[in-house]
Amino acid sequence: MYQPHIKVIGDQLWTGLQDLAPPRVRPARSVLLRQGDPGTHVILLASGSTLITLTGDNGERTLLAVRGAGELLGELAVLDSQPRTASVIAAEPCQVHIIPASVFLSFVEENDLLAPLLRHAIARVREAETVRLELATASVPTRLASTLGRLVEAASATASELAVRLTQTELSQMIGASRNAVGAALRPWREHGWLDTTSGGGLLIRNISAIQSHARTQR
Repeated sequence: MYQPHIKVIGDQLWTGLQDLAPPRVRPARSVLLRQGDPGTHVILLASGSTLITLTGDNGERTLLAVRGAGELLGELAVLDSQPRTASVIAAEPCQVHIIPASVFLSFVEENDLLAPLLRHAIARVREAETVRLELATASVPTRLASTLGRLVEAASATASELAVRLTQTELSQMIGASRNAVGAALRPWREHGWLDTTSGGGLLIRNISAIQSHARTQR
């Protein structure tokens, strides 16, 4: 089962990492890391949730994963000195600590963290493969419900309602569907009151369990 970094390395080392850089706030929809950029730093996600996306040669964007608080982002590019393989976008306001690569690498060496970080990276690859299989084989309602479920699971908010600050066009790009197909999938969920659209073009999710149960009947 996939676990965030804070569970893998423990609270004490996580606090040590957090102390390496001051906290900063990034607004929803801001790009925290960009695909192709060099690994100059690692981001520690203290609160909020993010989307991990891959952009293809023709500009199409695919959702690889959703990450919540307690995760390190961009550490692989620092560990292997290769360009970043995906972009990270804030799904909601996020508090982050931006740790320079040299400082992060020293911390990893001092605390013998390389092996657990690599095992964690392998777990991420397996999770991404599961998402890709879902995108290739599942119906649009199922793909959309799963994506919304990941956003709810990773969100820092504990309220009964969750605002997803993504437009229908962005959601359609991320699950590999047309905007019309996403609109058709959302319609019955909106009619049942399980979600609603917001004035800014996003979604307000009220009952993700009902949405996921309904999606499973739409195959």
